Amino acid sequence: MLEKDIVAAIMRRLKVEPMCFAWKEHGGMYGTAGLPDIVCCLCGRFFAFEVKTTTGQLTKLQEHTIERIQAAGGRAFVVRSVEDVDAILWGYGGIE
Repeated sequence: MLEKDIVAAIMRRLKVEPMCFAWKEHGGMYGTAGLPDIVCCLCGRFFAFEVKTTTGQLTKLQEHTIERIQAAGGRAFVVRSVEDVDAILWGYGGIE
């Protein structure tokens, strides 16, 4: 499965979750390099998801950005499937 397909599946999942506002962060020359692919506010909690395929690796900039989000009190994760996102959100009490 391609990364863009995983992102699309995660976004479909988040859009049906009550109390959730999520968006796909678009890269390119007008975006901010290193930002996670998906940003989400769920029940007042900040989550950021860097989406990778099963073989995908983080860049140093992505690692640094995740560390900065976590240091600021946000929750940032590398995910490889909708199930990964569900497990994370369920663990924080965001979904049932």
